[in-house]
Amino acid sequence: MTSTVSQPAERRLTKVLIANRGEIAVRVARACADAGIATVAVYADSDRDALHVTLADEAFALGGMRAAETYLDAGKLLDVARRCGADAIHPGYGFLSENADFARAVEAAGLVWIGPPPSAIEALGDKVTARHIAQRVGAPLVPGTADPVSGPEEVLAFADAHGLPVAIKAAYGGGGRGLKVARSREQIPELFDSAVREATAAFGRGECFVERFLDRPRHVETQCLADAHGTVVVVSTRDCSLQRRHQKLVEEAPAPFLTAEQESNLVSASRAILREAGYVGAGTCEFLVGTDGTISFLEVNTRLQVEHPVTEEVSGIDLVREQLRIAAGEPLGYDEVAVRGHSIELRINGEDPASGFMPAPGTISSLTWPSGPGVRVDSGVVAGDAVSGAFDSMLAKVIVTGATRTQAIERARRALREAEVVGLPTVLPFHRGVLAEPDFVAADGAESFRVHTTWIETDYAERLRALPSTRTQPSPAAAEEEAPATERVVVEVGGKRLEVVIPAALGISASRGAGRRPLRRTARATAGVGTNGKGLTSPMQGTIVKVAVADGEIVAAGDLVVVLEAMKMEQPLLAHRAGRVHSMSAAVGQNVTSGAVICQIDPLDDGDSTD
Repeated sequence: MTSTVSQPAERRLTKVLIANRGEIAVRVARACADAGIATVAVYADSDRDALHVTLADEAFALGGMRAAETYLDAGKLLDVARRCGADAIHPGYGFLSENADFARAVEAAGLVWIGPPPSAIEALGDKVTARHIAQRVGAPLVPGTADPVSGPEEVLAFADAHGLPVAIKAAYGGGGRGLKVARSREQIPELFDSAVREATAAFGRGECFVERFLDRPRHVETQCLADAHGTVVVVSTRDCSLQRRHQKLVEEAPAPFLTAEQESNLVSASRAILREAGYVGAGTCEFLVGTDGTISFLEVNTRLQVEHPVTEEVSGIDLVREQLRIAAGEPLGYDEVAVRGHSIELRINGEDPASGFMPAPGTISSLTWPSGPGVRVDSGVVAGDAVSGAFDSMLAKVIVTGATRTQAIERARRALREAEVVGLPTVLPFHRGVLAEPDFVAADGAESFRVHTTWIETDYAERLRALPSTRTQPSPAAAEEEAPATERVVVEVGGKRLEVVIPAALGISASRGAGRRPLRRTARATAGVGTNGKGLTSPMQGTIVKVAVADGEIVAAGDLVVVLEAMKMEQPLLAHRAGRVHSMSAAVGQNVTSGAVICQIDPLDDGDSTD
């Protein structure tokens, strides 16, 4: 039976608390400013001087460094909302944006939740329940478990029944976190544990379900809007097939090379699913399109997507403004949207593509973003910012639009030649390379468009390793600045962030490390692999989330030693040689720096065996 939604009276929003950080918090703050709505930012300790904090009308400290004690702490967020007098909360994406309990708590506090009803979040945010809804409305589906699995034994049983590969997926959340693909039975126990850990760290819940994994599919989705008056609109389709670790890097709208029948099926299935769930707000229905053209429902993201700007560019609709209107009880006023042109979004992440997209926290010493016809940049950082390993790796999004897909690609190439990030590795070399790849450019049309969700790790793997690194240092001239006459010092009064302008001669910011000017980066001494080759070192800054071996154990080359977590993603660290482990310095919960020695692996004595 189709769910119904109430039709609330329209109410005016006056002050919105943005329960997020980075680029999306900046995006929401700007949309609210356009609409004449005051904004309140919140921040972790490391974000005290972040761009989203300085753009908001007010800002409050959450007191902590990691997500669990800041942006995932519902109690702290609601307390700030009460103290500042906000009348609404916008959750952005990630963190608590798809948490039904938080949405209920917001509404129970008398605030407007700028998102779908909690019941819809529960029904669709839980991927298992979403599958049930999709089945009821006749959306196509691959085989999957009816409910979350209790452990790796159930995953093994599913694989035996339906075949490999299988996808182990977080039931709550998205963005590729908590998603692992097992291609052999032997991989399943470790990948199940990793999926649960990743899901718990990113979303606060670790339940996972299993479904048959389609090899080499396209990832296609629909951007939807639904108001409280019964209107459901599909604003545009998108293609998001270029992914690494199941997280998107390149998105475009509309999705290219779909048949009219495929597009019609995507639109009708999306509308039916959202109506069945009683959905209100902005949301995205995601599908896989197999190599034979068949479509399989994947999930619904019950929030705004990272890639929403490409839909905005081809539709002329400000999706965040529409979220504000819908939350205020206004009707959409339209049920069809005509798209024009083509738009491509390039996510600029702090990762080294030549090292398998290894997360790379660091300090941005200088930034140059592109501009010109058809170019938009949505950024959450400025020069001088320290990019923490505790949060997502995305620095910005470059969105390029043209009259045709060919023109959008041409403009994107020009835009990337203008872009420069100095101080830490980024994915810019990958984007420059992929815009010249025949599989993506598809100059000969649909038959030559060959990208799929694992294309980067398979078809592009060799060229990926050959990409240049972007880890650069600022020039001495760029680091030198004339001393200012005044400086801004950030203080907190009762947890509320305030900026005070004082004479620079007092030297307060110099003594406390404050200020937003780019700082000279000094060389950092790191512990590397010793000359005897025994040392296993960390390739990145991160937190140890699993230790798989102990002192004295014998390992084979390629065996799992520890698992690191950085920027919300797990990175297994494997033995670089066979031998016996000693001097293990890693412990679960320990923070390590790039180059830190995790353990030593001594050559095996005669008679030792790795069997």
